[in-house]
Parts: sequence; C-alpha cells; structure tokens
Amino acid sequence: MLKIGELAAAAGLTVRALHHYDSIGLLRPSARSDAGYQLYDRDDVARLHRIQALRSFGLGLADIGLCLDSPDAAPLALVERQLAALERRMAEAARMRDGLLRLRATLERGEQPDLSSWLTTLQEMSVYEQYFSKEELEQLPLYRDEATKAHWRALVEEAGRLAGAGTAPDAPAAAGFARRWLDAFEQGSGNRGFAARINAMAAREPQAMEAQFGMSPALMGFVMAAIGELKYATWAGYLAPDVVARMRRHHATRGHEWTGLFERVRAAMQADPGACGQPARALAREWLDLFHDMVGDDPQVVQAFRHASATEPLLRMGTGIGEAMLAWLRKAMP
Repeated sequence: MLKIGELAAAAGLTVRALHHYDSIGLLRPSARSDAGYQLYDRDDVARLHRIQALRSFGLGLADIGLCLDSPDAAPLALVERQLAALERRMAEAARMRDGLLRLRATLERGEQPDLSSWLTTLQEMSVYEQYFSKEELEQLPLYRDEATKAHWRALVEEAGRLAGAGTAPDAPAAAGFARRWLDAFEQGSGNRGFAARINAMAAREPQAMEAQFGMSPALMGFVMAAIGELKYATWAGYLAPDVVARMRRHHATRGHEWTGLFERVRAAMQADPGACGQPARALAREWLDLFHDMVGDDPQVVQAFRHASATEPLLRMGTGIGEAMLAWLRKAMP
C-alpha cells in the first residue's frame, strides 16, 4: 500500500492532483490506515497508469472517466499503444543517428554532397514529413518506390496532354484516365489513412506539388474534375438526377471541408480508439452535417447511397475513407 504522498512522488504528480482525481471519482484510494491516511493498492496504481496513459494520448479528464471501462482502455491495450509510440520514437532517433553518422563520414573524407541533391531532398522531406512520420514514409510507395514514382510522372504527363488538348472532364478519354489515376493513387498511397493525408498535402501544398510532380493548380483541377465526372456517372446508376445534382452543388461549395474533417477524425481515432469522448461525438455530428448536406436526409436516398458505396469500389477510391474510420464514426454517433 502507498500513501498519497508516496504515490504522487512516484507518479510525478502533486498530492493536489490526486485529491482532484478522488473528488471527481476518477481514482479513489482503496483503503485508509488506522491513522486516517489514504492508501492506494496495486489496482489503484494500475488504474492511475491507465489514466496517465490516456492523458498522454490527448484525452481530457472528463473523457477519460467515460473511456476507462472501454476495451480500448484495458491495461494490455494501453501498454501496447505506449510501446508502439515509444518504438516509433526510438526508430526515428535511430534513423536520425544513422543519417548523421553517414554525414560525418562524408565530411571526414573531405567530400561534399551535390547542392541540388541536398535541396531536392530537403524540399521533399519538409513537405512529406508534415504529414507522415519517417516510419510511415518507409511504407509509402509513392515516396520510396522508384517504379511508382515513374508511373505517377507518366500519369501527370498524360493529364497535361489531355488538358492541353482541351479534353472535357466528362469525355471518354478523361474517364479512362481518371480510372487509371485512381488505381495508381490507391497503389501509391498504400492504405486509406495514407490516402487521406496525401489528399490534404495536395490541397495545402500546391507549390510543392508543382515543384515535385509538375502538378500545377490548373492541372490538378482538371484531374479532380475528371475524377468527379467519373464518380457522378457511377452515382447516377443508383441515385435520382436531383440527388446527383445536389451532390455536385455540395462538392462545389463545401467539398473542401471533407479533407480537414478526415484529418481530424484520423487524429481522434489515435487519441480515442473507443470513440467514447466528447471530441469524438462532435466529429461525428460534423460528419453527419456534411453528409446530409450532400445527399439529404431521406432514408431511401441514404440507403441507396450506402448501397452504391458498398457495391462500387470506385466510389471509395481516392477518398481516404476506410471501414475502420466508418466503424469509429458509427460508434461515436450521438
């Protein structure tokens, strides 16, 4: 058994903080000594570990109280998440050390890297690393695989030829290109979570995209328009013309809001896997607001939309939305 002062010292907390945890029902001591001291046993210490772990993942005390009974907050699950986070930091430190050792060896030999090579590498890393950890970059085909990069550059050139020839976004040639682009994007992004971040990077870093891939804002606009027309044509097989028209209006006026929402949901999934906190519920409400603005709230239309999404893989391509994200949002729905 530990007295409150002993536990506070061991955990790096103040006695006042533990008193506050007690007052809000988050962590109550299991016993008192004959002299009236509060005493904490092994289970209390284990619960405090879970509380502090959830705080390190970004949850507030009110949300922690709701989440403690979730399977995602079980001791084993939290320890595994902490270990994974620690291992990522250790791997990043090891990679940085290796890079510095190589740099030192080069300098010790009296050699200097080519300036243009350094600038290219720095530019690429400064953009990608805003959205991906070094560990994730090693898994991202678009970043590390030369064959994938070459295929991507060929598609950019094809887009340039189509746009330069004045090809309409709904023309058959544009539709065929859009499908090849989506296929390449799915392969190059590696997974749905990465796809969402690449979309965010493309939207927020137009100058970097043009410098690295030759994708000017105008050319990106043509590509997005071709993909949109391909998808609208697919939606038309399941939804009435007025619903498709509504979707067009939504994407023209509020479509940009989805990219930021995907990012916030992805971050919240990491901090609160059980979707039991208030931030999760707020994100779910925001998702529903956008969804109903896009297709309305007629149950038959909503069902037709979901049926189309489940039936046509094309409609899910390039969005960054996966089953894990949808399941998390359903759990968070108010």
